[in-house]
Amino acid sequence: MDKEEKDFILEKIMIEYGDELVRLAFSYVKDIGIAKDMVQNTFIKCYKNLDSFRFDAQIKTWLYRITINECKDYLKSWNYKKVQVRSILSETARSILPSTEKAVIDKYTNEEIKDNIFSLPKMYREVIYLYYYDSLKTEEIADVLDIPVNTVKTRLRRAKQKLESMIKEAEFNGR
Repeated sequence: MDKEEKDFILEKIMIEYGDELVRLAFSYVKDIGIAKDMVQNTFIKCYKNLDSFRFDAQIKTWLYRITINECKDYLKSWNYKKVQVRSILSETARSILPSTEKAVIDKYTNEEIKDNIFSLPKMYREVIYLYYYDSLKTEEIADVLDIPVNTVKTRLRRAKQKLESMIKEAEFNGR
């Protein structure tokens, strides 16, 4: 594959999947700037390895897998852990001084649902995100995460149960 061909394919891929991959990365790293960096790294790896892609699988699945691996590597990194400590300190400071903005945001159900999803363990959060937000089929999710289809189905069922109990608890507590 020559350089022009690779450039054309990469440009097409970036246009078609860029936004989806940023949303996927954001579901892991919860920071839009870092999510965009993860996707940029994904496209760099895609470009470098485009010659070796066999087209046995869908390119979308391959890109999702690269993005997820980029995010997981980032979350294991020292830089992320350092940022987390800073974040916890600033959140603690903000919780001491409640803001009007926070009170307004807390009223919106969509934010509460998103918060509930982000509070799920990673293995449940990723299947919920891929299934509902990216509209992937269970077979595609299994390919992306490299797990059996039945495991995807089980995680989806358990994630729904956890979300349901979280929402009921929030309603009971008057939120």
